[in-house]
Amino acid sequence: MKRYSKTFTVTLTDTLKQQLLQWARQFDEVAWLDSNEHIQRYSTYSAILAVDAFTALKTDTENAFEKLDEYQTITKDWLFGSLSYDLKNDVEDLTSKNIDGPKFPQLYFFQPKKVFLFSKTQVTLSYLNMVDDELQDDWDAILATQVTQKTISKEPIQLQERTSKQRYLQKVDTMLQHINRGDIYEANFCQEFFSTGVTLDPTAAFWKLNELSTPPFATFLKLEQHYILSASPERYLKKEGTHIISQPIKGTAKRAASSEEDAALILQLQQDPKERSENIMITDLVRNDLSRIAKKGTVAVQELCKIYTFEQVHQMISTITCEVCESVHPVEIIKKTYPMGSMTGAPKVSAMKIIETLEDATRGVYSGAVGYFTPNGDFDFNVVIRSILYNADLQYVSFSVGGAITAKSIPEAEYQECLLKAKAMRQVLAQ
Repeated sequence: MKRYSKTFTVTLTDTLKQQLLQWARQFDEVAWLDSNEHIQRYSTYSAILAVDAFTALKTDTENAFEKLDEYQTITKDWLFGSLSYDLKNDVEDLTSKNIDGPKFPQLYFFQPKKVFLFSKTQVTLSYLNMVDDELQDDWDAILATQVTQKTISKEPIQLQERTSKQRYLQKVDTMLQHINRGDIYEANFCQEFFSTGVTLDPTAAFWKLNELSTPPFATFLKLEQHYILSASPERYLKKEGTHIISQPIKGTAKRAASSEEDAALILQLQQDPKERSENIMITDLVRNDLSRIAKKGTVAVQELCKIYTFEQVHQMISTITCEVCESVHPVEIIKKTYPMGSMTGAPKVSAMKIIETLEDATRGVYSGAVGYFTPNGDFDFNVVIRSILYNADLQYVSFSVGGAITAKSIPEAEYQECLLKAKAMRQVLAQ
């Protein structure tokens, strides 16, 4: 099995992005990952497109990471796909019995026949078992693609709350009782908004969501009838050789209309003791997770509670790194740190158990991860937040939002933060 490559000089404009994704619609498996030109210390590509499965792995939670380990070891190639939050049940002695509306696979990865790797000035096409001049022909076809504007949904989408506001406030009170008893220190509590009988154009919905948010980890993932439309600002885990990077988010503030108000909100977030304590607790949790696979003495906090600004919100982000031995398998690194600490709580297992009893919906792909493995075993995964999930066969559309509950949490304020995080998804689905 051989890959054939060719590089073109290119400027990655919005028009070219739309041509690429419109051309990709013909395939059952599509992964589009876009940094939206966010300049970050750990960025590798401006964008990646991968299409058309040569092989694939789709499984439930039982021995899921073992199967992924075997798949990645055998292929030693590009792999793109998603990890469900409920793979926690493969890592720990846990279960998930709540309502599962979207019904996505717990783990789904594919080895693409065609990969497009974009830098600021070039694109490299990498094809498996190329036929004739297929690579050049495809690139010419992409550039000739006529972009057509699609309607997100022909019918109004009526969103329903899986958890009413009253029940949400009651559940947060229960979470606070657990915290006050010392069962946990912090937990991420989430709620689902959904609609049934929806005929959605996933590509149009993704473009609108990305336009509203322009996040650094934007993702359009099509796996047969399952679509993940993600405007995630959060990196779960990245591997570069033996270097591992995790960047949990905890701490959110709204944007303001004026630069003066915006600066004041940034300062307020930076100095907020509740938001800082949330972030520091999860930073400690991630440090502990990384220590399970790190070389001794290499776990380090590169950034603590740094404020990053996005289109919709300001976020408090910490960056934790470590080094691993070359003998540690890439999938083992993910398994030992899964799920992302920012989406669980502290202590991690206790928090996940309490989350399961209080949330009304199974999280599934939400608060899981989407990303890729490279042929040399490196990887990069986001956290699936600020994302719309769509099952085209079931005509079911869903998004979830949540936040960290600590001893200082005020239930009404937590609910309002959820609505702030839901703003972009609501705007998209209200079109």
